[in-house]
Amino acid sequence: MAADPTDHWTAVGVVFDGDAIEIDGANPWKHSWQSTDEMAQVRHPAYPTQVHEVPVYVMQVDGRSILFAAGELSNTVWGFYRPWPARSEPRSA
Repeated sequence: MAADPTDHWTAVGVVFDGDAIEIDGANPWKHSWQSTDEMAQVRHPAYPTQVHEVPVYVMQVDGRSILFAAGELSNTVWGFYRPWPARSEPRSA
């Protein structure tokens, strides 16, 4: 049986646009996001039958690279995800 592609990402949380959330101790709304040109398949934490495809980003915080996926799951509602297992670099093409 093929692996579930959503198994590579774990939910950090779901917030309204601009509301505080932390990924590895950093609020992504306060930092620049750089696209990795990678997409992630993720499950909505409250509605796990909903699978979304969202972009993967990296942000630089205090000399650290923080890799995450984020997308608007519904109007002004954002989901944030971390790779599982943890990694700090995009997958090589």
